[in-house]
Amino acid sequence: MVFEQSLEQIDPDTSQAIDSERNRQESTLGMIASENHVSNAVLEAQGSLLTNKYAEGYPGNRYYGGCEHVDTVERLAIERAKKLFGADHINVQPHSGTQANMGVYFSVLEPGDRILSLSLSHGGHLSHGHTVNFSGQLYNVEQYEVDPETGYIDYTELENQAREFDPDLIVSGSSAYPRTFQYDRLAEIANTVNAYHLADIAHITGLIAADVHPSPVGDADFVTGSTHKTIRAGRGGIIMCQQEHADDVDSAVFPGSQGGPLMHNIAGKAAGFAEALTDDFEAYANQTVANAKALAEVFTERGLSLVSDGTDKHLLLVDLRESHPEITGKEAESLLSEVGIVVNKNTVPGETRSPMVTSGIRIGTPALTTRGFKEPEMQTIAGLIVDVLDSEGSRNVQTEVAETVEQLCEEFPIYD
Repeated sequence: MVFEQSLEQIDPDTSQAIDSERNRQESTLGMIASENHVSNAVLEAQGSLLTNKYAEGYPGNRYYGGCEHVDTVERLAIERAKKLFGADHINVQPHSGTQANMGVYFSVLEPGDRILSLSLSHGGHLSHGHTVNFSGQLYNVEQYEVDPETGYIDYTELENQAREFDPDLIVSGSSAYPRTFQYDRLAEIANTVNAYHLADIAHITGLIAADVHPSPVGDADFVTGSTHKTIRAGRGGIIMCQQEHADDVDSAVFPGSQGGPLMHNIAGKAAGFAEALTDDFEAYANQTVANAKALAEVFTERGLSLVSDGTDKHLLLVDLRESHPEITGKEAESLLSEVGIVVNKNTVPGETRSPMVTSGIRIGTPALTTRGFKEPEMQTIAGLIVDVLDSEGSRNVQTEVAETVEQLCEEFPIYD
């Protein structure tokens, strides 16, 4: 019977693609800041038969029968998240960080309301109001920028902009800002203009859970995040808020913007949150930041220009315009990919090239830290990256770097 056949038997093409992706992950150095490798436990939970179960609604109040066990799973995810973050209310149903933001927007804003958020080219995110995203199409958005000289957010300028624009919601959070946000200062600014404050911690969820990065819980009205980046849990999103907003947030997620929750993903979240409560995870989070700082040190010594001159967290943004003006972010991404180092092109403050070309690259440490890399290996990898950028496409350099990458991957396997 077809029902009893394996994936390889019923669909060898898809099976081969999955095997090839596993080989790619094992044989390359994944340095995309938003990616990570989950544990076997999370894979087991996320790939479980919970994918079979519809569970519209919330634990204890579902629209379907037979939800007693998925109720247990969702309650576990919520309880563990509360231990990690200390929030009054937590919703673990959003399918992604973007849909978590959607849940917040829908809970307190009307179409045409005003959002003040960080510009995409200065490190922000599409879901914070970019015109190609629903957030920029439904709401009136103005964006703040980093100081072009320092690469840091100027909070005095941000407050002046907020007073002039008079937003209904201020968004803090980023996909490529290497520094911490001053959440208490942002709360003051939001209060001054009578706006809500949403802190999007998509990239740093794990760092905050491990107390190695400041938390916005208590300063922000709403906190959203991804659950699969630095926290290494099931893929999806999360919303945290004060109790007074709980009903509105839950209604905005279901039935407002989603149907049935992905219960297998929520199981992956529960398993990942259990891991995040351990001492091992705290050590991982600390090492993730230490590894990023090790990269920054070598890059600076070798002449690369870093936005804000370094990092406070898990990522760095390299501006190539000064050190390698002839290389675009797209070309740098391709050159590094050829030797097995996977990064992504990224816009930089003052960007003049298109988002598909860019003048910078974003480099992250979560996945390599999961594999067991520490400062010595990161220093080696940083040197390899600069060697490739400096080589002007030299085949000899490419070959030598690729050989070193292969050795590192063999020394630090993921799942073997």
